[in-house]
Amino acid sequence: MNKILLIDDDPELGELLGTYLGGEGYTLHTECNASEGLKIFRNESFDLILLDIILPDISGLSVLDIIRSKSNVPVIMLTGKGDEVDRVVGLEMGADDYICKPFQLRELLARMRAALRRCAMITEDSKKPAGSSRGKIAVGGIEVNLDAQSILVDGEDTHFTAAEFSIIEHLSASCGTLVERDELMEIALGRTVDFDDYVLNVHMSNLRRKIGESVSIKTIRGRGYMMTAKNQVGA
Repeated sequence: MNKILLIDDDPELGELLGTYLGGEGYTLHTECNASEGLKIFRNESFDLILLDIILPDISGLSVLDIIRSKSNVPVIMLTGKGDEVDRVVGLEMGADDYICKPFQLRELLARMRAALRRCAMITEDSKKPAGSSRGKIAVGGIEVNLDAQSILVDGEDTHFTAAEFSIIEHLSASCGTLVERDELMEIALGRTVDFDDYVLNVHMSNLRRKIGESVSIKTIRGRGYMMTAKNQVGA
C-alpha cells in the first residue's frame, strides 16, 4: 500500500482525498502547513508527495527545494489555474508533475499512478542482479546507464528527474529516428493523448539545458522529437 503525503492547508481537500485515495488502496497523511509537512517528511518514508504551491507559512516551492535536497520521491504540485510561472519553476526545481485546482479526482489518480510507476521502474532496475544487465546507451556526449539509472554528460555525472530520465532513455534508444510526441507522452510520462502536454514541454526544456551541446534533440514541428549525435549527418 503506497503512502502519500499531502501538504495543503485546505482541510476539506484533505478529507476528500483521504476517503477517495483510501478506496483506491493508498494511505494518505495530511499536514496543513509546510513546517509540519517537512517535519513528518524527515521522520517517515513516503512513496509520493502532493504539495500545494501556496501554504500559510512557507511557499510550496521552498518546500520542494528542501525535499529535492534530500530525496527523489515523486512530487506532484497542486497549483491554481493562474500560477503558470510557479508551475514552470516547480518543474524546473524537480517536481514530477502538476495539476491545477480544481481537479478531477480520477485525473489526479492517473497522474499519481504514472509518477509512482516511473519511480518503481527505476527502483526495480537498480535492484536487478548483475547477470540481467541492461547495459548502456551512448549518443554523442551522453551515456545512459540503464542499470544504475544514471547519465553522464560529457563525462560528468548529471542529475535528472525520473521523468527526464525516461525521456532521454527513450530518445537515445531511438537515436536517429523520429519519436512521436504522443508516444513520448505515453511511454515516458505515462500519459495518454487526452492529457495536456505542457509538462512535456517544460521537461524537454529542462533536459536540453542539462545536456547542453552534448547531443542534438530536434523538434519535428507537429510530430515529435529526434535525438542525434552532433557529428551525425543532419544533426
